[in-house]
Amino acid sequence: MTDVATVFGGSGFIGRYVVRRLARAGKTVRVAVRNTDRALFLKTAGKIGQIVPLHAPVTDDAAVKHAVEGADWVVNLVGLLTESRAASFQAIHVDGAARIARAATAAGVRRLVQVSAIGADPNSDSRYAATKGAGENAVRGAFPGATILRPSIVFGPEDNFFNRFAGMTRMLPFMPVIEGATRMQPVFAGDVADAILAALRSDDTAGKTFELGGPKVWLFVDLLAYILKVTGRPLALVNMPVPLVRLQARVLELLPGKLLTRDQLKMLARDNVVTPGALGLGDLGIGATAVEQIVPGYLSRFRPGGGRRPASLAA
Repeated sequence: MTDVATVFGGSGFIGRYVVRRLARAGKTVRVAVRNTDRALFLKTAGKIGQIVPLHAPVTDDAAVKHAVEGADWVVNLVGLLTESRAASFQAIHVDGAARIARAATAAGVRRLVQVSAIGADPNSDSRYAATKGAGENAVRGAFPGATILRPSIVFGPEDNFFNRFAGMTRMLPFMPVIEGATRMQPVFAGDVADAILAALRSDDTAGKTFELGGPKVWLFVDLLAYILKVTGRPLALVNMPVPLVRLQARVLELLPGKLLTRDQLKMLARDNVVTPGALGLGDLGIGATAVEQIVPGYLSRFRPGGGRRPASLAA
């Protein structure tokens, strides 16, 4: 057994939480990323030389092989929300995940955690969900003992969900609602990181799949209403006709930044909650953190005139 862990995508939103926990657990952490400059901020999370950024795109066989050599634990966090000419869902979610799993097997890695997503299904009509599902199958084919974690919407100070909609409250005269009846079960990034560490530490999790959700199931429209409350922006919630939004997405997905895509609309139309009976956070010994415990603290900056929170939220 070595004291080395490799985290692919370690400089991202969830990755930074994982790297810090691994460092506290005494591991030397290789942060395998495309751009090592963006991972330098993590070096202060450990002792001198404990956290090592590596240039290791998941599309590069030699780089991936080098990143996992001598490692005891490997975590794959790399994923896309939208495709581009430079990176497709197939290349990252399927081929990249399979490449890591094959390299981990060849290197004799003891534990591999693949982070997927609730709704992953090779037969889905969403390319995101279909490639996530195909990626799970590819990983299991190359590394049968891999543990797969499927989080719901992940929240935390650096997230692209609550921050994105809170930012919209500054610019729009109303809050648009698309598929407001869709159910979601937001899970805290810190809990996801704790789940990853727990899965790595326990051989009992090998070959199993866990779905990670928070303590409360929300309707999407209720999450939007909560964001308006926390930010102190009394905007009207306006239901948007899906056919109209689909037409808008056809245009927006062609623009830089891809604010909305048709594939995202397909995902938004599906519930994003833990499957009844699925293994979850509790099975890993983790208590789920509520949205209300974390989100008001980092959305306060979106309030008019500063960061003061209303008394009803300041508990």
